[in-house]
Amino acid sequence: MATEILMPALSPTMEEGTLAKWLVKEGDTVSSGDILAEIETDKATMEFEAVDEGIVGRLLVAEGTSGVKVNTPIAVLVEEGESADAAPAAKAAPAAAPAAAPAAPATPTAAAPAAAVSGGARVLASPLARRLAKEKGIDLSALTGSGPHGRVVKADVEAASSSPATKTPTAAVQTPATAASAPAAMPAGPSAASVAKLYEGRDYEEMPLDGMRKTIAARLTEAKQTIPHFYLRRDVQLDALMKFRGQLNAQLESRGVKLSVNDFIIKACANALQAVPDANAVWAGDRILKLKPSDVAVAVAIDGGLFTPVLKDAHQKSLSALSSEMKDLAGRARSRKLAPHEYQGGSFAISNLGMFGIDNFDAVINPPHGAILAVGAGVKKPVVKADGEIGVATVMSMTLSVDHRVIDGALGAELLKAIIENLENPMAMLA
Repeated sequence: MATEILMPALSPTMEEGTLAKWLVKEGDTVSSGDILAEIETDKATMEFEAVDEGIVGRLLVAEGTSGVKVNTPIAVLVEEGESADAAPAAKAAPAAAPAAAPAAPATPTAAAPAAAVSGGARVLASPLARRLAKEKGIDLSALTGSGPHGRVVKADVEAASSSPATKTPTAAVQTPATAASAPAAMPAGPSAASVAKLYEGRDYEEMPLDGMRKTIAARLTEAKQTIPHFYLRRDVQLDALMKFRGQLNAQLESRGVKLSVNDFIIKACANALQAVPDANAVWAGDRILKLKPSDVAVAVAIDGGLFTPVLKDAHQKSLSALSSEMKDLAGRARSRKLAPHEYQGGSFAISNLGMFGIDNFDAVINPPHGAILAVGAGVKKPVVKADGEIGVATVMSMTLSVDHRVIDGALGAELLKAIIENLENPMAMLA
């Protein structure tokens, strides 16, 4: 039976993608796990694997085609001796699926496979799944398929074999689309036509939104409309840190390691989340999730947008390890080569615009994070020293944006205080 291969949702915010390159051609035989194509999402270029075995009967979308909606058929897989014209009609048509919920077809309900067997109809299953089920003595009609349109695939049979009491395969054996959550809709506002009318007769260039910019617009609109932000501001004196950093870099030079101020900020935030564990939390709709590890996200600017790669277990890593990992993540972010698990998650984020000469600013929380730290530039300023004398110090402004549903004012102040203490006493971070 011919099977449609659908455009997958390869990231939580993906609504459409670009089929950058086919890695198979019509007539090729493919197996589960084979790489079929390279797909550009709103965040990165990723490889797309087959979940079925069969022969590529027809490629429905040409290389380089952009704006392909999630769950749109992109190819047809057929069995030996079968024609691609035998492909089933797209009853769960991708075009009919709302763009705001691409993940829904990827997590089929029990009703889909039930309909396939009602009245003695043939169970929708791949040839490999049928063969495996026969070998293992498994009733296909008892399984919930994770393939397109509820189709039972190899992974479903294997999951049922290893856990007979479990009817539904676990998320671990499903495609990346099953992990995707529905992105926010584009923000409401004046129509393009009404705005353009305001500028009739003026010279301008129209720049269509790409996937990343659409996602940023939707996510940040959602954040500002739904998250009750409040802001806490403090200055930190960096002289002790700058001196300590210089000493460490001199010692690490032979290893090719050069620590940045941002590396210290990441470590300071990670340690502070451990010192103030109630602030290491995220908003989960009807509850709060309190995390144990310090998974810290760091905003990285790229052409046309930004990524927030996550440094997991940052409190357990040395400064040199954090520095090396951050350089790697930032480099791959700029070339859009990050995998979804590398920029999803975390409870806390850092946005540093100090290198651009910005003294201070307020950052927008990236849901579901509980807070984000906005970091300004370190500048020389007059200060009153402990002995009452006027002196000069390198001072950096920090603003903590906090989700009041997760963190109250006093708790947020305690977290920011812990961050400042770590930065003003950098040697203690290594203890």
